[in-house]
Amino acid sequence: MKAVKSAVVCLVLLPRFFMTAVMFWLLDFLCIRKRVFLQIKEEEECLDPPLCISDSNRLLSLESLKAVWHGHKLDFLKEAHLGQGAPNTEVVQLDQRSSRILDYARENRPLILNFGSCT
Repeated sequence: MKAVKSAVVCLVLLPRFFMTAVMFWLLDFLCIRKRVFLQIKEEEECLDPPLCISDSNRLLSLESLKAVWHGHKLDFLKEAHLGQGAPNTEVVQLDQRSSRILDYARENRPLILNFGSCT
């Protein structure tokens, strides 16, 4: 069952992932093209060595594609989704007792969650 779920997630995410990869490639292409044209223009005016375009400043790299895939997967598998009810997750109190968020909700009283710091 877990393998089927993973296969479905991959099939759903592949179009978004490929679209992002194409956008990275286009941005790389436009940046490289701009640099080459600027270099050609500058070569007419000065005698500097030619521009070297390295792989370290490219958007379309294996590391960036791994990060995009991981981000898309996390976004797809999250419990909370825009426009839907919030998940009733477990809360561990300071005295180590556990309860659920909606255990604190009361009728005619709003439930406010503050994830800030008091320091």
